[in-house]
Amino acid sequence: MTDEPMSNEPTTDPAVSVVGPGDGETILLGTTQLRILEDGSTTGHRLGIGETILAPHTDGPPQHRHAQHDEGFYVISGTVRFTVGQKTYDAAAGTLVMIPPGAPHTFANRSDQPAVMLSTFTPDLYVQYFRDLQDMVASGQELTAQASIQTMSRYATEPATDFS
Repeated sequence: MTDEPMSNEPTTDPAVSVVGPGDGETILLGTTQLRILEDGSTTGHRLGIGETILAPHTDGPPQHRHAQHDEGFYVISGTVRFTVGQKTYDAAAGTLVMIPPGAPHTFANRSDQPAVMLSTFTPDLYVQYFRDLQDMVASGQELTAQASIQTMSRYATEPATDFS
């Protein structure tokens, strides 16, 4: 037996992700741009993160509910209108909106200025939804509310028709 203390430290450094300005995967969906900063591959799929830029007067997706993930939105600039069921919230820069599983929600930029949000998906399940929408647009399909709803259904998400 040796006198050296045992170490619980890993023998190799864990992978660290650094995404600089302009890096990441960019997805353009009409007047909305999403830059995926973390797709879950570094976090063991526990967390996905995206930066969303909404052009002025941009509607978001149809109001919907996620069954398996929380979604967070931190407004970096501009003002984003969140609709949660029948309530609306105008979230200015510096506002955090957390949506738990099951809560009906959508968002839009009603202003004359772009709005920027940092979005989190816990777990990362919903990141692929945006990639699927991008593939749909690239194949020539129109980005309609019905197409969004159909794509959402692949990711434990359903329309909140009781608030449409």
